[in-house]
Amino acid sequence: MNQPLLRKGRIQTVLGLIEPDGLGPALMHEHLLIDLVPPRLAGDADQEKTEIDVCNCWKINYGQLPSLKNYRLDQKDVAIEELAEMRLAGGSSIVDLTTGGLKPDPEGLVHISREAGVHVVMGCGHYVHEYHAPANAQRSIDDFAHEMIGQITEGAWGTQVRAGIIGEIGCQSPWTGQERRVVHGALIAQQETGAALNIHPGRHADQPQEVVDAIRRLGFPLERVIISHIDRTIFDDERLLRLADSGCVIEFDLFGWEQSAYPMSDIDMPNDGARLRMVRTLFDHGHAERVLISHDICTRTRLGRYGGHGYQHIFANIVPRMLRRGFTQDEVDTLLTHNPRRLLTFV
Repeated sequence: MNQPLLRKGRIQTVLGLIEPDGLGPALMHEHLLIDLVPPRLAGDADQEKTEIDVCNCWKINYGQLPSLKNYRLDQKDVAIEELAEMRLAGGSSIVDLTTGGLKPDPEGLVHISREAGVHVVMGCGHYVHEYHAPANAQRSIDDFAHEMIGQITEGAWGTQVRAGIIGEIGCQSPWTGQERRVVHGALIAQQETGAALNIHPGRHADQPQEVVDAIRRLGFPLERVIISHIDRTIFDDERLLRLADSGCVIEFDLFGWEQSAYPMSDIDMPNDGARLRMVRTLFDHGHAERVLISHDICTRTRLGRYGGHGYQHIFANIVPRMLRRGFTQDEVDTLLTHNPRRLLTFV
């Protein structure tokens, strides 16, 4: 049997293919290993000196105390411990969306998955333009597509570890031509492989819709396109419902971010209560099958080891809160089990 037939109807983890029923409750947008240091700050000796502890994590989170170490998740033992807490809280699987430009480590994910006893699904593709390799400037749409197809069918970043989802594919506002080529290539790769696609939109309230409209104009379907970071991008129901009506999947993936300050942009972040109200709005308008929630942990201060909430937060804290606030168990299962299982299963 050829590889596409083996893949269809199953989920591809870093340890191999599994049946969809084996996935269990899943976080669809996280990072276990990542180097998110902005290229413009790389090599800043002063910022490299700052260690992270519970005494300074607030200043770091608020942007008051810069720390390049905060941008690096490279401690496999810490990831294994944090995933053990997630398992105890009820989680079974996690999607790592560390893509090109963020120093993905497929073999590291294999090690973490085996030691933690957690299914790990790996992403592929490229992050935002700022993090691209210089050679990407000369690459074509078809070249990007071929690369992502190979990352799913053969192995990613020089290994035999295969990706199970495309993304997160980085966009910014204004959207660059190079990023548009990567997105177009990702859509071709999605069509060829049957994988879901996760898009990281720029930090402007209209950019998610801009991306979705561009995908529609190119003639690609939207039901397996996930638009990330809606809870740092869209703050009004009109935009939210218009985006959901397009048929894409809406992802609120910053659960645990309870402070209003957002150092990457001058916006006021919602808290988890506001996130749940947005989820409820989508459910009440018939979009339950097109909603995902996660944490997007990509800095050390969001890990339990460094004073943060960790990967356990949604299962330990948000699920009980949802049930207290009138969500049914079926709705919780839709968010954390049924929707991830459907999207991660190759079609």
